[in-house]
Amino acid sequence: MATEGIEAVFLETHNWGRAAKFFQSLGFELEFATDHNSGQLRNGDGPYVFIAEVPEDQEPRMRLALKVPDAKTFRPDPAVEVVTPFESTHYGTKEMTVRDPDGRLWSLQAPADD
Repeated sequence: MATEGIEAVFLETHNWGRAAKFFQSLGFELEFATDHNSGQLRNGDGPYVFIAEVPEDQEPRMRLALKVPDAKTFRPDPAVEVVTPFESTHYGTKEMTVRDPDGRLWSLQAPADD
């Protein structure tokens, strides 16, 4: 089974409001905001963007999550280095981390088990 493209972009920022307004000015719509300076935006059927505010002394990071339809049946090719197997997240998905040949980490995201 293969991945199905990009599921999400996770962004960290020093200013949640300013970052959200930037994406809204590009046509993204706010799907929800949390009470701790984070939220999710989407533009059409494309990947969602989840933005979370981090303290000023922390460097903002970005990561992409690739879509996996089913964590139970997904088996990466043996050539793929699995850093962490699928684990449940606090936001209702399952995530696996893999490393590419240049050392970058990638998240694979699947729906949570029902």
